[in-house]
Amino acid sequence: MTAIRSVVLGCGSYLPERVLTNAELATRIDTSDDWIVQRTGIRERHIAADDEFTSHLAINAARAALAHAGLDAQAIDLIVLATSTPDNTFPATAVAVQHGLGINHGAAFDLQAVCSGFVFALATADNFLRAGAYKRALVIGAETFSRILDWNDRGTCVLFGDGAGAIVLEAQQHAGKTSDPGVLTTHLRSDGRHKAKLFVDGGPGSTKTVGHLRMEGREVFKHAVGMITDVIVDAFNATGITAEDIDWFIPHQANKRIIDASAHKLHIAPQKVVLTVDKHGNTSAASIPLALSVAVKDGRVKKGDLVLFEAMGGGFTWASALVRW
Repeated sequence: MTAIRSVVLGCGSYLPERVLTNAELATRIDTSDDWIVQRTGIRERHIAADDEFTSHLAINAARAALAHAGLDAQAIDLIVLATSTPDNTFPATAVAVQHGLGINHGAAFDLQAVCSGFVFALATADNFLRAGAYKRALVIGAETFSRILDWNDRGTCVLFGDGAGAIVLEAQQHAGKTSDPGVLTTHLRSDGRHKAKLFVDGGPGSTKTVGHLRMEGREVFKHAVGMITDVIVDAFNATGITAEDIDWFIPHQANKRIIDASAHKLHIAPQKVVLTVDKHGNTSAASIPLALSVAVKDGRVKKGDLVLFEAMGGGFTWASALVRW
């Protein structure tokens, strides 16, 4: 008996050149490096140039992922781009990425689940591939959150940065065992009752403006650990895998305190946790593939490793994925 698995062939990332440190932020607003690091673990973040759009970041990350996979762009027939900061209201930023890569076949579309976006996009592409609709997919998380920040709000502007990460998936026939490579399981959840705790106060259908990010930080923190562990337990139950079996835990890079608390609650050893929040800040949908790319490049994530992804974002949305590398 065989099953189709969505196998990761490669990954890549891109960060804007401009680095904004905590020390520089402290010259603009009432904050300090110590205050930011103590509460979030963030030390610096990257900021896109004025002429650098979400699509530009995504294209660069996609090219890096294709190079890592050893594939030409023409081998891709599906692009799922997770972003909350599209270039335009429409068309989808994914079609700009498709055009930038020289692809004019298949399908490309955006997906919006805020910080959970990459896992939602991974699950979406995985289902298309397993259904036999497409053969190879680019799954991208790309954000320019610097464009929607209120730079006078020290509770939010210190948290976020810009960046993009991507993976290449291919549908392959395997035996269907948890030891086989590919996406083993994904779990997606949302609850719109929590919208007011993390949202952007604008939009074309309401204010006709872009708006700024607004967050009730304590409320988000209060819900985060429970929601994150909820979907991870679902993943364990679906596969029979335990926390001890995990080789690498790659969470959404929002806040080091949330990551540490989640790993502790799940009994995942600290040395298995991939952390990049200190260098990138919260890059929303881009944070997981950015962290993954770092861990693959430095040799931590190796063939056969079992990798656990999780994220939580505005909505609230939250999600998990188990992937055999």
